[in-house]
Amino acid sequence: MVRIKPFKGIRPPKEYASEVASRPYDVLNSVEAKAEATERSLLHIIKPEIDFDPIADEHSQEVYEKAMENFRLWREKGWLQQDQEEYYYVYAQTMEGRTQYGLAMCCHYEDYLSGAIKKHELTRPDKEEDRMIHVRNQKANIEPVFFAYPDNAEVDAIVESVVKNNPADYDFVAEDGFGHHMWVIREKALNDRLTEIFAGIPALYVADGHHRTAAAARVGAECQSKNPNHTGDEEYCFFLAVTFPASQLRIIDYNRVVKDLNGLTPAELIEALKKDFEVEKKGKEIYNPAGLHNFAMYLEGEWYSLTAKPGTYDDNDPIGVLDVTVLSNLVLDKILDIKDLRTSKRIDFVGGIRGLGELSKRVDSGEMKVAFALYPVSMQQLINIADTGNIMPPKTTWFEPKLRSGVVIHSFEE
Repeated sequence: MVRIKPFKGIRPPKEYASEVASRPYDVLNSVEAKAEATERSLLHIIKPEIDFDPIADEHSQEVYEKAMENFRLWREKGWLQQDQEEYYYVYAQTMEGRTQYGLAMCCHYEDYLSGAIKKHELTRPDKEEDRMIHVRNQKANIEPVFFAYPDNAEVDAIVESVVKNNPADYDFVAEDGFGHHMWVIREKALNDRLTEIFAGIPALYVADGHHRTAAAARVGAECQSKNPNHTGDEEYCFFLAVTFPASQLRIIDYNRVVKDLNGLTPAELIEALKKDFEVEKKGKEIYNPAGLHNFAMYLEGEWYSLTAKPGTYDDNDPIGVLDVTVLSNLVLDKILDIKDLRTSKRIDFVGGIRGLGELSKRVDSGEMKVAFALYPVSMQQLINIADTGNIMPPKTTWFEPKLRSGVVIHSFEE
């Protein structure tokens, strides 16, 4: 069972919402962020290295201090203002004509430590530490994490009634074409009922934001250790998440490009693949994987279909069934000698939002030798892995659209 609460959100006035709200810190590099940031953009708070000329080291003390200064300035200037009451917030996103409806809420860090908030990825200590410094310094969760929850009809009904009976507090289309909409749930009875319903929900699932979740939990535990009168109800025990019904979420493909063929010629690579795959040449037109265990390969200007032969994978194993596992075992490791996806410099990863044309582009440029496109993981596969305590291989899931940072912020400053 999980523990959630409403909170006094810090958020932009309606007229500034589309300018303040930004893409998350980890989808832009510093140069891209500097080019994208307008005067009021949250990027000045979540990537404050862009305020230095030349751009500063994002892990330097002066950058962490600049983040704090900018967060204070944005509130002083009225670009961010705090609600006076505790609310939940409906946050919806529209992509390609489909809208998904989430709830911005505060989750309890002990649920992450106990496993009631379930993860499916490993985190890197250095990235956790960086996010911890920001949360600790700001005494706030500036950016939400992205969670899923098992579908609940009563929650759906509450969200639907809020959306239907109230004008949106925010409603804008970002520069990437995705729509973002928010409603403040101002009726106390509805907020109280949501807290009650989630107390009966068995688990939440981290979809995107493992490092931010781990960092928030560590800060909560750190604050507890410094408070001899800790009760578990303190604001520092809670961190910001936007949580969606699992059925509304779509995972898109996360593909691979490789710099060399491990000493093989293209013809030798294709011969080696035939041991475990049915290999079919598709020609110059982009080929999309048709289903589970079917892959697209781009090599020397041609697309190929690779279908894993029966017996080369284990559909009864939550990890073995994943196409990232099949590709890693049968191609990247066995043929191309790439043992560790986390550390190898010979491989790179391309989110499916960029399209398969990005794969052929990187191979045609000579930067890469071969590309592999995978069929997307399903939400049910993700849940099965999290429920069994397993960890997905690196770079398995790509969620789109990303949450907009700055739509609402949670502070635990006393």
